[in-house]
Amino acid sequence: MPTISVVIPAWNDAEMLARCLAAVNAQTRRPDEVVVVDNASTDDTADVAIAAGATVVHEPLRGILSATSTGFDTASGDILARLDADSVPPADWLERVERVLCDAAAPAAVSGPGDFYGAGPLTRWLGRNVYIGGYFWSMGLLLGHPPLFGSNMAMHAETWRGVRERVHRDIRAIHDDLDISIQLEPGVTIVHDDGLRVGISARPFDTLDGLLRRMLWAWTTLEVGWRQESLLRRRSRWRGARRAAGG
Repeated sequence: MPTISVVIPAWNDAEMLARCLAAVNAQTRRPDEVVVVDNASTDDTADVAIAAGATVVHEPLRGILSATSTGFDTASGDILARLDADSVPPADWLERVERVLCDAAAPAAVSGPGDFYGAGPLTRWLGRNVYIGGYFWSMGLLLGHPPLFGSNMAMHAETWRGVRERVHRDIRAIHDDLDISIQLEPGVTIVHDDGLRVGISARPFDTLDGLLRRMLWAWTTLEVGWRQESLLRRRSRWRGARRAAGG
């Protein structure tokens, strides 16, 4: 059986992290390792992680991609599962991750959506169908394959090793999930599993500035990726590789 490491980047997220770690520790398929990346927090994020039995690594360079990269580099598992500090996975989350990634089709990575908590019905609906749904639809159309979603994703460690030198871990204003999605090798199989769901905080909608900042980071991520290679050319290469593989 493969070993599974759960990686959780965190910055000043002690309260939400405690809830996330409680859910991780209640998994029907227990993780072999939990790595919390303390991204220069000034609260007791590290203490909360240690109390829950997690391994804590410190990444002083602020930024979600630098923190995620440090966690993936540190983790020892055959499968690297990724949550945000505000993610609340159901008890069978890792069980489902393992089942998908160990399927005979051998996908490189799997990702699923999130269900917002901490907001009213309208905000939750807009978050699910416009914010997250729009992300999966638009980025899937642009990339030619399902994108990864950082709050709820997992990949084989060898998949990470194939992209770790290409991701832009030194850029703070960038989305880790989208940058990794862009850097994936053309032709590998990425599974979008709508049944692989986790709870996520509705805090992106707390302020307009926060929401606009996330949108700006998405634009920056796409711009950086486009400078490496036209994403349209990349999509064409991806589809060509899939056709050659019979996919």
